[in-house]
Amino acid sequence: MRSRRTDWHTADIIAALRKKGTSLSAVSRQAGLSSTTLANALYRPWPKGEWLIAHALGVKPEEIWPSRYYDPQTNTLLDRKKLMRGTLYKSQALSSDESQYQPDSYLT
Repeated sequence: MRSRRTDWHTADIIAALRKKGTSLSAVSRQAGLSSTTLANALYRPWPKGEWLIAHALGVKPEEIWPSRYYDPQTNTLLDRKKLMRGTLYKSQALSSDESQYQPDSYLT
């Protein structure tokens, strides 16, 4: 029997950002985007936005949006980084035992 994974509710994502002392608009501005741009990742797939939000929370994007990162047939992790324009993060193997992503100087 497969365990069913559900995406975080948008209010939970926003609350988690507030607990970290930031907001969705602040993370968006820090990445050089409009203050409302990252809200797109809450409602539709957008790998770059998902990675920015996940990095701000200190978790992997697939923990927040498992429906976007796991193949529903095989339950295997999909590599969505190749869908991003440019490189936001150093290339790393996507394994389930990684606890943090390492940002490039782009985010620091």
